[in-house]
Amino acid sequence: MKFRYMGKSGLKVSRVCLGTMTFGQENWGCDKKTSINIVDKFLENGGNFIDTADMYGKGLSEEYIGDALKSHKRDDIVLATKCYFAMGDMPTSKGLSRKHIFEACEASLKRLKTDYIDLYQTHGPDPKTPVEETMNALNDLITQGKVRYIGCSNIHGWQIVKANSHCSQFGLEKYISAQHLYNLILRDVEREVLPVVKDLGMGFMCWSPLASGMLTGKYKHTDKPPEGSRMDHRSNMDLPRYWHDNGFKLVDAVKKEADEFKKTHAQIALSWLLYNKLVTAVIIGVRTVEQLDDLNVVGDWDLPEDAWERITNIVSFEPGYPQAWFDLVSELINYNDTEF
Repeated sequence: MKFRYMGKSGLKVSRVCLGTMTFGQENWGCDKKTSINIVDKFLENGGNFIDTADMYGKGLSEEYIGDALKSHKRDDIVLATKCYFAMGDMPTSKGLSRKHIFEACEASLKRLKTDYIDLYQTHGPDPKTPVEETMNALNDLITQGKVRYIGCSNIHGWQIVKANSHCSQFGLEKYISAQHLYNLILRDVEREVLPVVKDLGMGFMCWSPLASGMLTGKYKHTDKPPEGSRMDHRSNMDLPRYWHDNGFKLVDAVKKEADEFKKTHAQIALSWLLYNKLVTAVIIGVRTVEQLDDLNVVGDWDLPEDAWERITNIVSFEPGYPQAWFDLVSELINYNDTEF
């Protein structure tokens, strides 16, 4: 298993991160015994990075991980979780207020059966809470020794800059990582988020790197996905994202490279992401140990440059304005001119 630093921090993680959203999910996930077996196998294969959230399985994901880690050395593991979504019926049981962050962290520590969280992430933006309150609260958790590092997820680039700028001004701990939706079909983060990550020296983790299973090649180009499949369960979100002509063009391109290199579709799709050194880790979610064995291959194998270029150019990605404007006029401006 190869490792990468989380941006410019000193935190080193396996470039394959075990995602645990499937743990405790009745319809499309796995039970406690299988979840523990998956964690054991992942760690045995050399991985050290596990990601969860308090709302996964309504807390069951964290509970299963806590039980799984009893038989492993805690300090060898980088454990990440998140807060933000409602975990109760009261209006204070959600968001990024100081009150909810403190309570959510304590609850996660109990479910995970640990004294500290390595990477504590905000799971989304809270438009009702000042960013200063959120960042001050997260800094306090680090000062208290309950959290080692902090990260964000699913927010705009400007929100990352605003949060970390506040921290720089007052000497607080900053976000060291961003976790966003990114895969070969949906590349929106390349417009705004990845440039911010690069500029601020942050790490980056990709969730849904296989486009909800689309890039595994298991779906055929029909009117709709098979009844009962994960894509079917999440059709309101995933069909607009992936179920279109360009999506299937990319699936075909992945298949071609998989045949060429004698790899699976999933291995090619994950390696395409890891080719970009801004990507610290891809988050893989599995339901069986066998699926884990397949995906762990990308922990060591790298996609060649020519293959990456072929796949990338199958469907053009338009950065949009203002990048398109800058590209248009950049040849008129010589930034190497001494006048600048």
